Amino acid sequence: MNQTSTSVGRLAPHRRLRRLELTITRRLDGLLHGQHLGLLPGPGSEPAGSREYRPGEDEVRRMDWSVTARTTVPHVRTVDADRELTTWTLVDATPSMDFGTAELEKRELAVAAVAAVGFLTAGTGNRLGAHVLGDAGVRRFPARTGRHHLLHLLRTLLEVPRGRPATQPVPLADAVDGLRRSAGRRGLAVVVSDFLDGLPDEGVAGADAAPPDWERPLRRLAARHQVLAVEVRDPRELELPDVGLITLVDPESGRRREVSTGSRKLRERYAAAAAAQRLAVARALRRAGAAHLPLRTDRDWIADIVRHVHAQRRLARATRPTNGDAA
Repeated sequence: MNQTSTSVGRLAPHRRLRRLELTITRRLDGLLHGQHLGLLPGPGSEPAGSREYRPGEDEVRRMDWSVTARTTVPHVRTVDADRELTTWTLVDATPSMDFGTAELEKRELAVAAVAAVGFLTAGTGNRLGAHVLGDAGVRRFPARTGRHHLLHLLRTLLEVPRGRPATQPVPLADAVDGLRRSAGRRGLAVVVSDFLDGLPDEGVAGADAAPPDWERPLRRLAARHQVLAVEVRDPRELELPDVGLITLVDPESGRRREVSTGSRKLRERYAAAAAAQRLAVARALRRAGAAHLPLRTDRDWIADIVRHVHAQRRLARATRPTNGDAA
């Protein structure tokens, strides 16, 4: 087995995620009979209210006897159609993701997140599509069903060229907007990125700081779809160790700078700036209406996904939607 196949197998967490499923709280478009709530009445199992009985059109077994007794007018139960789920993923594969100081690189962790999403949303009629943001633009994969399609997508993500400064950079904001335009049906949109692109250079955590460039497009995406933002981090992006003189390289531009990590004040300033940056990202995602799932290359990322899924499930049960809005 080649190295890529081994990596795909290692990053597909089937056993530990087997009993989980992402909670979908928005009603969906679609034509196929699936496992999720549709927007229109039709064959299904989810109660959607009652209406007056129409002789010769409605079946007597659908009579809503409690409403009939209360109103003295015959009523029948209505249900919402069950629909298939279409999941769209936007995967950041730009040079900033080719970094890692723990067990995984950020790129590999992003692929693992897509594998988990593909497994968690698998089901009758469900489809998975992807937009891959690389150093030369966005590559699009149509939404399809099946394990073969998922594995092909994962291998493609692992084979995206690495370590080259962007020749034709596409901002993350434009990529999110492109995903919104392509994903016509209501469904689940998953954005996997470090979200470093488009952040303001100064005062990232201040009250008057400008929002990230991708916040508005993400908010527009969340107006139609249920959005999950998977933020990929590495511990060295949060704090610097005392390892003497090091050379830092900007993977997006190729610029280099020597830094003496022996300075305690410098390490403290770095940690403070990194914390402010992560806080700015979290606040922007919350304002955009996206569920935030942070993953780190030095943590048990499957356990983090499990905790997130259980938390979202509890939230969905506590705030059940009544009109198709997100819980």
